[in-house]
Amino acid sequence: MATAHLRIGDLVWGKLGRYPPWPGKIVSPPKDLKKPRGKKCFFVKFFGTEDHAWIKVEQLKPYHPHKEEMIKINKGKRFQQAVDAVEEFLKKAKGKDQASHSSNSSEEKKSITADVKGRKNPGRPVKLIIDEDEDDLNSHRGVCLQKDKDLTDSDPEPSSVRLGAGTVTGFKWESSPGSSLEPISKRLKIIEEDTGSTSIQAADSTAINGSIIPTDKRIGFLGLGLMGSGIVSNLLKMGHVVTVWNRTAEKCDLFIQEGARLGRTPAEVVSMCDITFSCVSDPKAARDLVLGPSGVLQGIRPGKCYVEMSTVDPETITELAQVITSRGGRFLEAPVSGSQQLSNDGMLVILAAGDRTVYEDCSSCFQAMGKTSFFLGEPGNAAKMMLILNMVQGSFMATIAEGLTLAQATGQSQQTFLDILCQGQMASTFLDQKCQNILQGNFKPDYYLKHIQKDLRLAIAMGDSVNHPTPMAAAANEVYKRAKALDQSDNDMSAVYRAYIH
Repeated sequence: MATAHLRIGDLVWGKLGRYPPWPGKIVSPPKDLKKPRGKKCFFVKFFGTEDHAWIKVEQLKPYHPHKEEMIKINKGKRFQQAVDAVEEFLKKAKGKDQASHSSNSSEEKKSITADVKGRKNPGRPVKLIIDEDEDDLNSHRGVCLQKDKDLTDSDPEPSSVRLGAGTVTGFKWESSPGSSLEPISKRLKIIEEDTGSTSIQAADSTAINGSIIPTDKRIGFLGLGLMGSGIVSNLLKMGHVVTVWNRTAEKCDLFIQEGARLGRTPAEVVSMCDITFSCVSDPKAARDLVLGPSGVLQGIRPGKCYVEMSTVDPETITELAQVITSRGGRFLEAPVSGSQQLSNDGMLVILAAGDRTVYEDCSSCFQAMGKTSFFLGEPGNAAKMMLILNMVQGSFMATIAEGLTLAQATGQSQQTFLDILCQGQMASTFLDQKCQNILQGNFKPDYYLKHIQKDLRLAIAMGDSVNHPTPMAAAANEVYKRAKALDQSDNDMSAVYRAYIH
């Protein structure tokens, strides 16, 4: 069996939690970072990210003999950038590596060369041997983890730490061209506007490239509908510790299999978790979840964070914010703009308002579930903005359906109508997808028709409250009400088309 001695300076593939295997280098840990007790592991700095972690030996493989295997099973822009960074690092360090290897015995040279090149027997298993001298050296450095709980021997995975944020000083990594080694906060585009809103936009889809560092806070999630299911899935994929609850308990089963914990009631979830998110259908459901029997309010304690992600009216948000903060809790609203598919892809747009510190604490969660998040100030602002966005989207969908049916009624090709639209200024993925669904008779819900009608109704009421006319939304609302009367409530919003043909 080929043998590889792992030691400081070696390039490896490291597997951490649910992340895919990633290229890294074994490095000396900072002096104030202690090695987890009872574990044979090495401290690894990953290429192309600001991630550092203690990785168990069984989760490490030498870089070269497994390179082709890893490239085949891993895809994505950031993964390729990480591999490119390794290759660039190797080119620059070639001379230094040759010098360091010259002191090895001839037998050791042959063993390492056989493993690194992997030419004759690429399929042979590699035995990983810990260099006990390095292990003893690390144990004498007296370095400690960020949290005492990370030191428990029962941890299923090594604890991950973030050094770029300033939690550890005096530790530097030799940067190489093509690698992105600055802290995550620097890899985000931050825009301050005159209105006081803040936009934080990830450089690319973090839910796809797996480059975020999950918070060590315990996360709760209430509501596993079309949007909530995709959100929870991405939180778990990105390594968050999540406890779930749903009114229909069977919906929790899949997420329990994926590593989530089960909460018996909303109150229990809140009491167990540091940050609890909720995503339900309407204002009544949102109020009942907080104020009802065994509701959120019964689990709120000083410092607990509650994040309302449902699309509701600003009055409901104001009420919920008041009752949560009255118990010493911290409140944030964070409704999401998108569809089931965008939720599954981790590409939602998040509109947040309320406690700014909660927004910042939710950073890794928002990166996992969305491509962009905006902070809009006081509670209620996000609800207002979301209703306006959905009012425009719902009205647009009704107008498109009206155009398709008018084309058919006047003897024009609906497909040609769509083709022309998609070549003009109105072209969009939304337009193409919804029209294709209509032409194919596919109304599988991506965003429920009953929910967009609810949003239109709430937007119209919001307009009434400030004496602002909303005639387009009012007309669209009537069409959706007609579609609901035709039993289209649980179909996709594009089923509004059927209101025009009956």
